[in-house]
Amino acid sequence: MLPSCDREDDLRRCLVSLVAQQTRHRLEIIVVDNRPSTRTARRVAQEFAGVVVVDERRCGLSYARNAGILHARGEIVVATDDDVVAPTHWIETLLEPFVEPQVSAVTGHVLPLELETQAQCRFESYGGLGKGFDRVEFGSGWFHHRRSAVPTWLIGATANAAFRAAIFRVPGIGLMDEALGAGTPTGCSEDTYAFYRILKTGGTIVYSPDAYVWHRHRASMRDVRRQIYAYSKGHVAYHLTTLLRDADRRALVRLAYSLPKTYAGRALARLRRQSDYPLASLLVEIAGNCAGPFALWRSRRRVRKLGVSVPVRNHAVSLESPIAQGPPR
Repeated sequence: MLPSCDREDDLRRCLVSLVAQQTRHRLEIIVVDNRPSTRTARRVAQEFAGVVVVDERRCGLSYARNAGILHARGEIVVATDDDVVAPTHWIETLLEPFVEPQVSAVTGHVLPLELETQAQCRFESYGGLGKGFDRVEFGSGWFHHRRSAVPTWLIGATANAAFRAAIFRVPGIGLMDEALGAGTPTGCSEDTYAFYRILKTGGTIVYSPDAYVWHRHRASMRDVRRQIYAYSKGHVAYHLTTLLRDADRRALVRLAYSLPKTYAGRALARLRRQSDYPLASLLVEIAGNCAGPFALWRSRRRVRKLGVSVPVRNHAVSLESPIAQGPPR
């Protein structure tokens, strides 16, 4: 399942890699067109046999992801983006951890497709989308035993993730929060909050770096600054959501202490010439953090106006999927 918003070349490149997957599992490719008025995604999808196109007119990555989730018929829902390219073994590797029935979701590594511009290098030095080369299992112990906010941003991203379809109907999890994510005033964090809810309800998430994809980073500094600003807004919106909706007061530690401390440390290191991280980028992050509360308020109002997506009962799936019992031979 991949959302697309009028990015013809990126979508075509992504679909080429998806139809070339070598896997023993039945693969259903769903493109969610988040700007259906242009019909770009539909035109590109017609070049590939069997690709399904779903229209979602409400702008926002979380709206688009939820549309894909609701139309998916499989027991595992795999999420990626149209600016991603996957190696042929990606699906097969990403699904391997689901042989363990307690695993609710799996994320994979995200590597840069190219590092040809200063902006692409800067985004990767900022942190990129990858989470390292070590396999990590995140469970309820990791979630509950932390004194500060739960750093679910360390788990991965929906540019490379898979979920048991049944979890989206579990009370306390549900669909992606449509007030969070790209295309909304908050800018991001629909995935980190989904990971939060999975762990809070007792699920396990595995980060599997062997299941890697390549992501095409933004090529201009202007776009990278916008992206960092959006990430910074969404980061604060995520913590406020866990505070206000989940009564998780650990968010206050992050917002009032560790986040300001992090920025102060970065600024000091830069002034001492111990880091080359630009002060301008640091100011963009701080500005985004300050805009986070108002952005979340605007996003909540927007969702009340546009409506929320609701899981459909006829897409019911058992938690004990065939993948949990071993892949078909």
